Amino acid sequence: MKSVLFDFVIATAGVLMLVQPLPAEESQPARPKQFIYVLHLVPRLYADANWTDEDKKVLQRHFVRFQEAIKAGKLILAGRTSESGDKTFGVAIFEVQDEAAARKFMEEDPAVAGGLMTAELHPFAVALEHKNP
Repeated sequence: MKSVLFDFVIATAGVLMLVQPLPAEESQPARPKQFIYVLHLVPRLYADANWTDEDKKVLQRHFVRFQEAIKAGKLILAGRTSESGDKTFGVAIFEVQDEAAARKFMEEDPAVAGGLMTAELHPFAVALEHKNP
């Protein structure tokens, strides 16, 4: 009789543990996911002489937005190659909750929304990182 009661209590406790998550598990927010988007200039802007004053203003808004995203802890890094013309490209590596938020962040980039650059989104995972002092 004692053995049957003990088995019943253990089985019931096991079922309750599976059915009801621990409070700590419920309150932990999902860990942000990392994404990268690759930016390419539109062909019209391959030559420096083709940049209008409005293009330069849009590019400045693009840069300021990245600075704000760095301060907010959303942007991990951003940069571009030193090549010119069709060989140049930029990247932005950042963290958000999901792919929808990543796509929104990319599409709202002033350089993308303003037609200066095209962008391609990819899931990403930083494997190694050098921390700046």
